[in-house]
Amino acid sequence: MDFTELNAKYEYYRKNKHLISADVLNKYERAFLIEYTHNSTAIEGNTLTLIETKLLLEDEISVGGKDLREIYEVINHKKASDYVKKCVGENKPLDENTVKDIHELLTENIFPGGIYRNINVRITGAAFQPPPPDEMYVQIKNFYADMLYKKDMHPVEFAAWTHAEFVKIHPFKDGNGRTARMIMNYQLLLNGWLPVSVNKDDRLNYYNALESYAVLEDINPFVKLIAELENKELVQMIEIIRQITKQ
Repeated sequence: MDFTELNAKYEYYRKNKHLISADVLNKYERAFLIEYTHNSTAIEGNTLTLIETKLLLEDEISVGGKDLREIYEVINHKKASDYVKKCVGENKPLDENTVKDIHELLTENIFPGGIYRNINVRITGAAFQPPPPDEMYVQIKNFYADMLYKKDMHPVEFAAWTHAEFVKIHPFKDGNGRTARMIMNYQLLLNGWLPVSVNKDDRLNYYNALESYAVLEDINPFVKLIAELENKELVQMIEIIRQITKQ
């Protein structure tokens, strides 16, 4: 995939992001977190609306009539996002313990997290099914080893591969999708790029792109999808910078 245009936008953002005030950046990050949390949990079936997610996370107002698990999924997503931000701030590379910590935060008060599955799992409606536990243990160890030499990839491609390969292995009994989207953004942030949010309404294209990798070993559709999402975030940040420079 040709990243020329995306790279140009990234370079403009990188060279000018210092112009954005802490207050404006904080507002952008808060709005992104609410959207990201809503979309990532909704993809997995959470029924909280965007407004309900905002009330819960930003205004700390309880949402009535919802299953307690759904409430925890949203609260936990913010906790995991904060943890990712902290690790990236410390310039900590993504490793096995960090991934387990992220999963544990995402599943807190729902079920014990950070523990690899010892059972077979199935993905409803998917042509590809995750490996049995004995094969999964080998694949997940290879996953962490592969991350070391795949860093030569373009950062967006590397982040997309991290997500696609992880969800293909499906190492946990549940919560793999949310964890995969979280570690994808971890890789983007660690390399200086912007985090992305997969819109819940685009989940069909998202699933199809992931299946292309799992079944056909073709990463390109998923990389293209993530690159488009990265482009969207960069365009928003560039517009903020241009509005500032006009003042």
